[in-house]
Amino acid sequence: MSFFFPLIGYLSGAIPFGLVFSKMAGIDVRTEGSCNIGATNVNRVLGRKLGFLTLVCDCLKGYIPIYLAALFLPESENRELIVVATGIMAVIGHMFPVYLGFKGGKGVATSLGVFLFLSPAVILISLAVFIAAVALSGFVSAGSLLASGLVPVWLWLLGSSKIAIAAAAIIGLLIWVKHHENIRRLLQGNEKSWKK
Repeated sequence: MSFFFPLIGYLSGAIPFGLVFSKMAGIDVRTEGSCNIGATNVNRVLGRKLGFLTLVCDCLKGYIPIYLAALFLPESENRELIVVATGIMAVIGHMFPVYLGFKGGKGVATSLGVFLFLSPAVILISLAVFIAAVALSGFVSAGSLLASGLVPVWLWLLGSSKIAIAAAAIIGLLIWVKHHENIRRLLQGNEKSWKK
């Protein structure tokens, strides 16, 4: 049972909704725009409706597995650890999907779903940080990096458990690693702005 829900989390997270929707539209999103399967690139290539649909589905594939783990796991000393591990594995599934040769997205929307379950208050704070950062900088990547990097801080300030804070730090680190090309472009001054 301790491995079942994290496995479900990974397999759920690995579902490439952005690619599925782009294929339905007759386009392989992996060959267009930033070549990423996430909602930002789907929005850029296919428009707001499919971009929003991808965002919602990527968020749900983070939320649903961790919700089910919390719902069905019996009380035990390892329960919170397994629940949180399920969320982490959902994010890893999105980033490294077995269905696509382990080449996936950057995990922001799936992480949103995970923390929407763990701490809705943190999501509200993080969304405010994200919106402000994107509005001021013009870069979605900058908003994603800042918001994800600060999640452990908000969890700590709100008195969350050490397990939840550690999970946020792991997920934040993974998101930063997956954004390494964006970080390089931001430093070089040639990152694509959402305004263009």
